[in-house]
Amino acid sequence: MEALEYIQSKLYHSKDIGPTIQNWKQDQQKVVFTNGVFDILHIGHISYLAKASELGDKLVIGLNADLSVKRLKGNDRPINSQNNRALLLAALFYVDAVVVFEEDTPQQLISLILPDVLVKGADYTIDNIVGAREVLANGGLVKTIEFVDGHSSTSLIQKMKNV
Repeated sequence: MEALEYIQSKLYHSKDIGPTIQNWKQDQQKVVFTNGVFDILHIGHISYLAKASELGDKLVIGLNADLSVKRLKGNDRPINSQNNRALLLAALFYVDAVVVFEEDTPQQLISLILPDVLVKGADYTIDNIVGAREVLANGGLVKTIEFVDGHSSTSLIQKMKNV
């Protein structure tokens, strides 16, 4: 399999991810899930996702679709299209699947996947993490990971505007 073909094989639609998740779980693979916009990939994202991947065997990223990002971040976002963002994330060796979702939150996707570990940034608390209740009720864990200080897509975009 060629490199680009391999990367593209990690891209899923929410309606297609179920069998893959079931296979991983049947093989006793611990599934980790996180989500976000990941508009301009930077060291904060790389660090966060690497740490998330260490919490299990398979890392699944729920990626906000373009329309979802516009609703959440404003009309001038995203900078990169959902296809570009998905492909960049899938290119990371420790990412096993990227699933684009249209809703403003990954609630439906988390309910479908029911990961063993749900991960968000440490700016969240367990009581305000979407899907935490379902994951905990299913026997899973909810973890938070500290961000790398001074790195965010929003700050990078602002820096580029000021140049």
